[in-house]
Amino acid sequence: MSTNDNNNNNHNNDDKHNTRYCIMCGKSEKDVGGLVTIPPGMPVCSSCMQGLLDQATKLAAQAEKLTKDKAQKSEPKAKKEDPEPETIEIDIDSDEIPVEEKEDDKNANVEAGDDNDAASVFKKLFGGLPLSGVRFVFPDMMQGENARVRPKKKPKEEPKEENPDVMDIAALPAPHEIKARLDEYVVGQELAKKVISVAVYNHYKRVRRQDEEAFRDDVTIEKSNMLMIGPTGCGKTYLVQTLAKLLNVPLAITDATSLTEAGYIGDDVESVLSKLLASADNDVERAEHGIVFIDEIDKIAKKKNTTSRDVSGESVQQGLLKLLEGAEVEVPVGASSKSAMVPQTTINTKNILFICGGAFPGLDEIVKTRLTKSFTMGFNANLKDTYDKDPDILAKTTTEDLREYGMIPEFIGRLPMIFALRGLDKEAMKRILTEPKNAILKQYQKLLAMDEVKLLFDESALDVIAEEAVSRDTGARALRSIIEEFMLDIMYEIPKDDTIGTVTITGDYIRKKGAPIIEMRA
Repeated sequence: MSTNDNNNNNHNNDDKHNTRYCIMCGKSEKDVGGLVTIPPGMPVCSSCMQGLLDQATKLAAQAEKLTKDKAQKSEPKAKKEDPEPETIEIDIDSDEIPVEEKEDDKNANVEAGDDNDAASVFKKLFGGLPLSGVRFVFPDMMQGENARVRPKKKPKEEPKEENPDVMDIAALPAPHEIKARLDEYVVGQELAKKVISVAVYNHYKRVRRQDEEAFRDDVTIEKSNMLMIGPTGCGKTYLVQTLAKLLNVPLAITDATSLTEAGYIGDDVESVLSKLLASADNDVERAEHGIVFIDEIDKIAKKKNTTSRDVSGESVQQGLLKLLEGAEVEVPVGASSKSAMVPQTTINTKNILFICGGAFPGLDEIVKTRLTKSFTMGFNANLKDTYDKDPDILAKTTTEDLREYGMIPEFIGRLPMIFALRGLDKEAMKRILTEPKNAILKQYQKLLAMDEVKLLFDESALDVIAEEAVSRDTGARALRSIIEEFMLDIMYEIPKDDTIGTVTITGDYIRKKGAPIIEMRA
């Protein structure tokens, strides 16, 4: 026999000698894990130890019950029953057992029998211990050299609330529901909210259904891009922002004034889609279902009476044609212009909803000229000044008027839905101050509420603010600038005095003819 064989045999013998076995079931330590060593040095597995303790506890309870029954028979006149023994919980791993040891208990130990006898082992361990009412706890995780790792339970993750996917037709709200949500934030503009609610609903219903077998036929539903016409500050951009927030779709708002023809200084047309891709966290599939709002679209109208190349007017309209129609466009990722150093991706624009908006200054005169072109003499004559004070003059805009303004026919044809927003009058301004969820006055009231001060506005103050905003002719944007002016001193002085409880703004204070009404705290 070789030396290697001798070494292997010696090694195997050492393994057999070192391996411990449970004295109860005979299983090795490798099969059942760590063994518990009990006096006088006997290894026992956790399963057998637990079973032994459970059986001993059961027997002790039965013995206690027999003793109690025998005592009751010998003393039948006893009126009160002995109270139930207090339950004590004992951890086997603990070095201390919460039971007082008495001299009588020490002398009551039973003589030890065979080491392999389970009853003898139990008597050695717990001889004299009052087991009645004792509940043993034998944890799986041992201490010291017999420790076994218990796998940690993963904490249950609370289900995350996911926003409903707008592509799910069941989650897509109906047009009347979309308009109802818009009413909470946008005051007035009933026609515009109704048109945009129907258009958005039909667009995303088309996107959702176009790939299903039941809808694959000869009928193709085309995109309904929109053109909003309205004076500055009437709520065009705010309407689109609120819509995209309600529908949970990516939104890109861009300004047409910065767009130029490819090859010239400025942003390329593809930069519109770059902003949409960034809004969708560079998720191409989500970006292809988003909304693009191109503001100041009237600034790319054709320049009249010019002999130079119109790189920021008619050329930009021509560049936008393929985006509005629906095509695959190479888009730079993280940049506004294409470059060899910038990565690019492909976006299909056939399911992207484009909304264009502009103030179109001077368009009302073009509409008036067309409407009064055929005026005649007599009682039924259509006079030139008939539409001078018509607040809805832009609602009568046609494609002919837009062509006269400078928009090319191809561009107008790709915006089939054209609607106008009304300018804001005094009553609309007053409603904007107080009715929306995030009204301007509510914002200032919340700011002062943080200082425990109540801010109030009387009716005369609202009238003065609304009149001043209408006179500035900048729409709802004028409201904040007016309020900032007269609230400056109040916001500066209030934190100085902790006794101020209520501040009431009056019309005289806004006209600079008086002071606000201040009430101290009780």
